[in-house]
Amino acid sequence: MDWASIAGILLAFFGLLFGQLVEGAHPSSMLQPAAFLIVFCGTMGAVLLQSRLPTFVRGVRMLRSIFQVPIDNHQKLVREALAWNMSARREGVLSLERYLRAVQDPFISKGLRMVIDGVDAVRIKEILEVDITAFEIFQRQAVRIWESAGGYSPTIGILGAVLGLIHVMENLSDPSKLGSGIAVAFVATIYGVGLANLVFLPIAHKLKEIVTRDIEKKEMLADIFYSIAAGENSRVIEERVVNYE
Repeated sequence: MDWASIAGILLAFFGLLFGQLVEGAHPSSMLQPAAFLIVFCGTMGAVLLQSRLPTFVRGVRMLRSIFQVPIDNHQKLVREALAWNMSARREGVLSLERYLRAVQDPFISKGLRMVIDGVDAVRIKEILEVDITAFEIFQRQAVRIWESAGGYSPTIGILGAVLGLIHVMENLSDPSKLGSGIAVAFVATIYGVGLANLVFLPIAHKLKEIVTRDIEKKEMLADIFYSIAAGENSRVIEERVVNYE
């Protein structure tokens, strides 16, 4: 569990509620279901309109990685790569078959398979770079839904404010309905700006960081497979991957 993400969300909303208390207002004044429905549903609707459904679903599923502690397996991959290279240099590339059977990562499996099949080192690097580019586009399209939500949310909040003011104007003759209309008007704006800057945009930035880390890992592996196929010394491989730490 990534406690930094949880702490960030709790701190942000605690700050809003505590600020309300300091100002002498009651926290319940921030709870306006009508305003929330306008802003949240309107924002999600706009994002769905601009995205393909599979992309939207993929972006929502990526939320799990926000609360997962990132696994740093850099050193483990380097040790495995040195073992692959040592085996290939001593026993030939066919000896890598025993490592291939234990691999679950499709990218690593593909790289090892091409090395075993004797594909040229430059060609391996080209093929893997195409895969990396496709992966980056695929992932960043999903992340972009949260960036888009952060852009739409404040504007939808303004729409909610206008709708609240329309409700007020329609009921000027009934003072009992003025308060709820004004509350929706102001709280909708808070929801729009708050969701954008406290939820949607931070999620987008963290997901982009996660995607960038995954891309760097794949680029490191592409360099490793290039070195193994080229028959380079293990020391050269270590020098290649040191900058990926």
